Amino acid sequence: MLDSTRLTQLLLAIDQKNDLDPNTEKVNGEEISKELIYGQRMSICLTEFKPDASEHLQIACRAQHIQRWSIARRDYPMDRSGYKRWRTDLAKFHAELTAELMQENGYHNDDCERVKHLLQKKQLKRDPETQALEDVACLVFLTFHLDDFASRHADEKVIDIVRKTWNKMSEDGHAAALKLPFSDAMGKLVGTALNG
Repeated sequence: MLDSTRLTQLLLAIDQKNDLDPNTEKVNGEEISKELIYGQRMSICLTEFKPDASEHLQIACRAQHIQRWSIARRDYPMDRSGYKRWRTDLAKFHAELTAELMQENGYHNDDCERVKHLLQKKQLKRDPETQALEDVACLVFLTFHLDDFASRHADEKVIDIVRKTWNKMSEDGHAAALKLPFSDAMGKLVGTALNG
């Protein structure tokens, strides 16, 4: 049974952790902690993508990048294996920290284990909720970060990252992505990525 007060308190606790991010992003002229706005965007996208999302999935979406800055990419070898190890360590860190917050807010161990499973992207493509979490992360990237990524990379790199993002998504994710209001320039690159 959904305990809306407990969930609200937990999401606030996640936001408080993310508001400590020293990195900021300008949103409507205001500097906001980068991971705070990221978590809130994940929740907004989830509401649009899966309005009936379970409490576990709502928590995992909000905590997807919880205190991400704590484990820096530069502390790992700058190759593919280093990148994978960094991502694995991050996922475990996000999972453990979120479970601690859940326990502090009255969640049972079974609930904590389920959210840890989701945050570590276990059974991607096989677990519908793990896949939904990945879909939402991809939708947030395409909606809020693709333009910035494109401004810093050649078109070929943008096309490649769109294809990789697309391959991570489900059919439902694809349908949602195709409804996004891309700029003309991004729309052309996305079209090339998907049809090229």
